[in-house]
Formats: sequence, structure tokens, C-alpha cells
Amino acid sequence: MQGDANSSGRKVAVIGAGHVCLGCADTLVQKGCQVTIYGIQNFKPAEDIWQEKREEFESAGVKFVPNIGHDKTVNDLLEEGFDAVFIDIGLEMDTKMKDTPGTDLSGVYEATDFLIRANADLNRLPEDMRTPFEIGKRVVVIGGGNMASDCLRTALRLGSEDVTCLCNCTENELVTRMARKEGAKYRFLTQPVKFIAGADGKLAAVECIEMKLGEPDAQGHQNPVPVEGSNFSVAADTAIISTTRDGVFTGRDYAGDGKKAALAIDEYLNKK
Repeated sequence: MQGDANSSGRKVAVIGAGHVCLGCADTLVQKGCQVTIYGIQNFKPAEDIWQEKREEFESAGVKFVPNIGHDKTVNDLLEEGFDAVFIDIGLEMDTKMKDTPGTDLSGVYEATDFLIRANADLNRLPEDMRTPFEIGKRVVVIGGGNMASDCLRTALRLGSEDVTCLCNCTENELVTRMARKEGAKYRFLTQPVKFIAGADGKLAAVECIEMKLGEPDAQGHQNPVPVEGSNFSVAADTAIISTTRDGVFTGRDYAGDGKKAALAIDEYLNKK
């Protein structure tokens, strides 16, 4: 591995230290990015990879932080100055809807937890994560971007019949082609405000409010603002809460996935 002498100055956090993360970091370094690889509590990289690669990565300028902990979020990393974040979806890093009523209902899941249980060998997970999620026929995924797309496509492949993405951005801000090709639907400029229980105490619907683009700010950006009195409900027996932050990418299992994600990150950073 050799870093690009003409460093781009872009900083990327890579969460995890397995094949997919090392593949991502390797390609990012070659693209001139400053990479920090974060470990995570109770997660250990494959020993043979670690011994072979760590010295090589460090000589290329990669920083290693042994434990990111479970209390740090994607938002924390972006606010600390990272331009993008790559997450091994076997790790738990979500942007939470802490103040939204009903997030504790049965049928409301966080994206990484959902993707872990849907894609991983359950016998290799911690004991408290070995129970598969019960996924209903009507699924909503809240958020946008790479991870939301993964959730939409996974839900469809698990047999859900009606899968919809609820996101508070506009259509031109997202890449939706692959998820739509598999049958996912989108409702843009939509903000969930409450998860509603049915008679059995489980999730039955998601209350939302319509959004519109507000006045441009000093940089010309138009942020979404609520449309007063526009509340409506979407029937759902499963809701998956994904991160909605730009600059967040995910991958699973193989170094090749990490390299593909790194190229997507490089393209994203070049457009910023």
C-alpha cells in the first residue's frame, strides 16, 4: 500500500477492522484520503489480517483507534470533522430518533441491528442478538442514502410485499434506482413524527408530516420545514430507522465490498 503523495486532505472514519474495512481503507489511502480506523468494543479483526496489514497501514499514514465504544454515533464523527464514514454493517452505529414517540414499540428496529440479523450468521453474533427479527408485510424505512437502500432491498428479499422509504429530502438528493428496480417505493419530503401501536401493542402505523423546502440560507441551501396541519398516517407493521446523514456508507463481509464503497466515497468527496 502506498498513500497518494498529493493528499486530498479529506478525512474518512472507517468503523471496524475486518476484511471489508481494510479493503475500504486501502483504496481510500490510495485516493489520498486521511483514514482513521476505529475498533469497537468486543470486536476483534482476524488475527492474520491484522498482523500482516497493520504496520503497512500505519506506514501509509492510517491512524488506529482501538475502541470507539457504543455511545458514539455517526453524527458525532461527522461533527468531529470527518468528511465521510464507512461502517461495517456487522457493527452497531445508528443515528437514533430519540425524541420520537413509539420507538420502543415491537416492530420498530434500528438499521444496523436489522441488517446484522438479516445478513449475518446468527451463531456468530452475541447471544442477545441471535433471535431473528419478525419482519412484516408492510415495511417503512426511515431515512435516505446507502444504508436505507440496503434496508429496503433486504426487506424485499425477505418477502415483505409493501416496502416504502420515508425521507425528508427531495428526490434529486438520493440514488434510488437499485431499490426501486427491486420494488421499493419512496415518499419524499416526509418526516415521521410518531409510531402508533395497534390493539395488540405492536406497531400498526407511522404518523408523518409533509415537508417543504424553506427559504435559502446564506449558502443558498433550502432546508426542509414542516407543513402545518399536513399530518397523515402510513400503515406499517415494521419500521426500520436508518441514518439520514450524507457521507455515510456501509458494506459487509468482503474486501471487495470495501473497495467498491471506497470508490463511492471518493466520488462523493470529489463532488463536495
